[in-house]
Amino acid sequence: MPFRLDKWLWAARFFKTRTLAARACHLGRVLCNEQTAKPARELRVGERLHIKNDSGDFEVEVLLLAEVRGPAAAAQTLYRETKVSREMRLRLIEERKSMMNFSPAPKGRPTKRERRKIAEFRRHS
Repeated sequence: MPFRLDKWLWAARFFKTRTLAARACHLGRVLCNEQTAKPARELRVGERLHIKNDSGDFEVEVLLLAEVRGPAAAAQTLYRETKVSREMRLRLIEERKSMMNFSPAPKGRPTKRERRKIAEFRRHS
């Protein structure tokens, strides 16, 4: 029985919906063995996938095939992420966390006075 790539990406929880998985394939964000992959491509055990999504870039090897979406713990058994991929992702996460220390988020909406100052600044910029 053939296993579609978009169904597997959805079952492995790389994308929330199958539609998003198919769209990522069309946009070239999913590579299978270093080649762009269509959503209906037949997936086989042992193939290497390079996946770009909101969570980061993943380079994984397919261990098991599944078309049914299960719990996250079961989804993680479908693939093995390469060591290089994991290290790069963790490093990017740390960089994002460190950037948050330099520019803290504002505490709620600006007051009327602050909005006037912002408008004045934008007019003169």
